[in-house]
Amino acid sequence: MNLANNKILITGGASGIGLGLTERFIQENNTVIICGRRESVLNEVKAKFPTVITKVCDLSLEEERIELYKWISENHSDLNVLINNAGIQKWVSVTDSDFYESMKSELSTNIEAPLHLTSLFINLPSLKTVMNVTSGLAFSPFAKIPVYSATKAFFRSFTISLRHLLKAKSIEVIEIIPPALNTDLGGIGLHDAHPSVSSFIESIFEQLKEGKQELTFGTSAARLNASVPELKASFDALHS
Repeated sequence: MNLANNKILITGGASGIGLGLTERFIQENNTVIICGRRESVLNEVKAKFPTVITKVCDLSLEEERIELYKWISENHSDLNVLINNAGIQKWVSVTDSDFYESMKSELSTNIEAPLHLTSLFINLPSLKTVMNVTSGLAFSPFAKIPVYSATKAFFRSFTISLRHLLKAKSIEVIEIIPPALNTDLGGIGLHDAHPSVSSFIESIFEQLKEGKQELTFGTSAARLNASVPELKASFDALHS
């Protein structure tokens, strides 16, 4: 992937990892489009980075995903990079009375949305790269966020298949595999003790320069290369 002179759509690009990617890709001389549900948050990013293009969109809704694609195809038909970053994380238990209703939003945002967007955007003749943000939890789950962990395992599996399926279209598929980082994912303060997004982004871009397609950092690097017994030991240690 060329790191400069792209037009990039980053879903969930106004906060957390998405915001880190937005800032760095702008620094690398790219045109960046971000989408999200909260217009006020998008406007805050726009105020800080005037060149960013914003679009209000609730990716959990099929009709808004279709509208986003139509808007891109009509106004930014030269878009060549799609980054499926948007995701939500809920700390729930299967014994919660509202578990079933609660998990629907995670499934629609973390699975349905990126699959649907990918199927739409690969129809853009200009598209050259799809980047999917999964998680180190794709390898070994954390039981306090069971649905989130499962969606990331699903998304990693899909990404591996997608890389093979899109070879014929010469579309590169890159997987970003973060560990827990200091973001508000799942709730304010839950991840304060974890590494910063900025250090993660620096590492990711170094790996992009090396041409890697599976980008890891910290504990996610260890999990990518771990054996099945090692992953089981990691799970057992986390839940002891």
